[in-house]
Amino acid sequence: MVCWAKLKSSGWVYPTTLLSIYGFFANCRVAEPFLTPYLIGPNKNISEEVVTNYLFPVWTYSYLAFLFPVFLLTDFLKYKPVIWLQGLFLVSNYPCYPFAPGLPAMTFLQVNFGIATSTEVAYFSYIYSVIPRENYQRATSYLRSAMLTGYTFGASLGQMLVSLGGVDYFYLNAITLGIVCIAFLVSFWLPMPKKTMFFKRDEAVGSLSQKKGSLRNNGQRDSETDKDGESLEEESMEYAGSAGWCSRESVTTAGHLLWKSLKESYSSRHLVYWSLWWALATAGYMQIFNYIQLKWDHIEPSATSSIYNGAVEAVSSVVGAAAAFSVSFIRVSWAMWGELALGLFSAVCSGAVYLMAFTSSIWACYAAYVLFKSCYMFLITITIFQIASNLSMECYALTFGINTFIALLLQTIITVIVVDEAALGLDIVTQFIIYGSYYAAISVLFLIRGTYTACVHWHSQDQTETGRKEPGEEVISTERL
Repeated sequence: MVCWAKLKSSGWVYPTTLLSIYGFFANCRVAEPFLTPYLIGPNKNISEEVVTNYLFPVWTYSYLAFLFPVFLLTDFLKYKPVIWLQGLFLVSNYPCYPFAPGLPAMTFLQVNFGIATSTEVAYFSYIYSVIPRENYQRATSYLRSAMLTGYTFGASLGQMLVSLGGVDYFYLNAITLGIVCIAFLVSFWLPMPKKTMFFKRDEAVGSLSQKKGSLRNNGQRDSETDKDGESLEEESMEYAGSAGWCSRESVTTAGHLLWKSLKESYSSRHLVYWSLWWALATAGYMQIFNYIQLKWDHIEPSATSSIYNGAVEAVSSVVGAAAAFSVSFIRVSWAMWGELALGLFSAVCSGAVYLMAFTSSIWACYAAYVLFKSCYMFLITITIFQIASNLSMECYALTFGINTFIALLLQTIITVIVVDEAALGLDIVTQFIIYGSYYAAISVLFLIRGTYTACVHWHSQDQTETGRKEPGEEVISTERL
């Protein structure tokens, strides 16, 4: 009890620990690495073409449809209820897989899982509303590592049960149900954030009394707000609070804050390029993650051979978790070398995807997937930290939502054109060739940009050193600036 009391009073450690535990159990989904064999096997007996070109695209479309409304609802309800909602949808998903018959039921479950996935914005945004800014890097690293560790444990457990115990896929869903129920219960222990970002409900409660007191000291109040340069914004917030947090004025104020945060979030060219990589790379990652099991089944059909989907997912998650965790200990000038690193590692991702596309060896395909996933997890952790550490909480959460929305929009466009049976409906090999070319284009873009950025920083350092040697020149350059 003493240790628990210390943990609760430690500030950032308590919510980070609880959210990491939640992330571990919510992602410890034993049945997920075997979803494709379960759907195309004797349990559901759905053809590979239907799963590829019809069923899996439903998840993408559902995710896109619910992401932005869920983002606004997340702020409106202060994060924690949306995390509850994610746990509830996960709990409701897994009893239906074994018992709901037919393609319509599986289609509904893809929609249900799309809603659950869209609520992940609350998982990542919540922590930045309850911890100090100086702990953002460590918390980001721990949360992503907890997710990957949970997925690793679930995939490993599933592989052992299938390979060593001969457990049917039906029972994997039952085990997964029990694990996500634990995550759902843990979410109730999370501390409730004291403030929202755009819909200022708590601040509205006390705004009337604050306004009355401020009117008595109008001159003093005006002088103080003039120093901050934000008097108009504070008055609008107080007015919105006095009129009610769900009133028209409050919604207008929330829209004003959203627009202001949007301009601040993308005012820096440095942050724009990090966000651009986030959106582009995440779209490709989600697409490959969705269809990799079909690629493995194409190389070595699960009906006629042993499958190691769980083991491969476990290994890739371990390597990815280690890479994500290592970010908290790396001391590099990401402003100088970050974009170049994005280009180099994107080239590695491109090569790995091409190998997955052209190889006929299942083990080579497994190895390429591990390499691809670990590179992505390493870079996305750096990207999230770089953006979060340079923005306010409001701007970061908005940036997270917009970047994820753009990534999902790009993924939807790729799905509609490449995968959907209503358009090209390409086979799985051709799809992966296109995905490899997609990452090659990302690599070229950021290698060019990264080389330019590194040269500019290098030149600036040379000028700074020259200015230190010649003080007169330094004064002139300062005046010009």
